Amino acid sequence: MFTGLVETLGRVAKVSEENSGRRLTLIWPDLGSSADPLALGESVAVNGCCLTVIEAENHGDLFVVQAGPETLARTNLGDKSAGDVVNLERALRVGDRLGGHFVQGHVDATAVLRERRPDGEWEFLAFNLDKQWDALMVPKGSIAVDGVSLTLVNVAPGEFSVMLIPHTLAVTTLGTLKPGDRVNIELDMLAKHVQKLIGMELIRR
Repeated sequence: MFTGLVETLGRVAKVSEENSGRRLTLIWPDLGSSADPLALGESVAVNGCCLTVIEAENHGDLFVVQAGPETLARTNLGDKSAGDVVNLERALRVGDRLGGHFVQGHVDATAVLRERRPDGEWEFLAFNLDKQWDALMVPKGSIAVDGVSLTLVNVAPGEFSVMLIPHTLAVTTLGTLKPGDRVNIELDMLAKHVQKLIGMELIRR
């Protein structure tokens, strides 16, 4: 479980193809000097996708994760290559502050940035997303975009928009997105459960 509050901008050091999957070697800046290093088996959200640490450098900044075919089919991790920047967040610990919203790290789909424009110090971003997800989005609701917890501004068939504050622009990959770029999307899990419960109730009737 995550919060959608990105801890750091990491970088892809190496990508290795593994049959139908990929092995990603990632750099977490200053991880080697941390008093709480990554442990084998720990979950890390990489651009909002929950992955398991399978190797971690002792007192170093490198760690390794694997992405299987399902992950590559549903996320933008198959597009990443050495040198690309990614959002990183460690799993939520019991007792931590929940500053964003509950994010599982289970990416539902990818969206494409359609429009970007400045609005004072803020930035307005509009995305295209398959219409099958329309029912799970409401204005002022929550959404995770490349692992960043955001508030929806406008929702229309097949599209949604968000506003980014200067801090988010500075500390996440969303600050450098260009029209046409793909992002990972996780819809609010509470909305997904409500949708299923309502559907089951209608079937029973």
